[in-house]
Amino acid sequence: MTTITTVNAMPLAEFLVSFGDIAEHSPWVAREAAQFRPFANRDEMIARFESAVRAANRDAQLALICAHPDLATRARLTDDSTKEQAGAGLNTLTAEEFARFTALNDAYKARFGFPFIFAVKGATKHMILEAFEARVKNDPDTEFATAIAQVCRIFRFRLEDRVAP
Repeated sequence: MTTITTVNAMPLAEFLVSFGDIAEHSPWVAREAAQFRPFANRDEMIARFESAVRAANRDAQLALICAHPDLATRARLTDDSTKEQAGAGLNTLTAEEFARFTALNDAYKARFGFPFIFAVKGATKHMILEAFEARVKNDPDTEFATAIAQVCRIFRFRLEDRVAP
């Protein structure tokens, strides 16, 4: 784990190498957060990543959401996504479960125009399916806000794995 002192001392290029992948395929989030260094602690660092996303315009937020892979697929997963999905059991789905995830992914994207986002760390495939089935019924504005909140939870988990408290 890296200390916050080390994080604060990193040149921008090193910071981006270390944390540019925290936001799925979206290094601009780390670049924005880096402007607020020095961070007092890990929680402030996490808050700055979140504030970078929340300050972005809707198009940038949508692009960030769309950079995330569908759950339970094998398409362009980052190392973090692969580990997180495996931890939730999404790499060992039965044929029936895989079909259910595929149908929900398709219905969700058709309804909202972006992939279902769920911070899977600590969750089971059953918890994820339950949330999926409930959230596909949300209105578009509520679901967009929920997706952004889930992206921020993903940041928190990933930064907690990399930076000491």
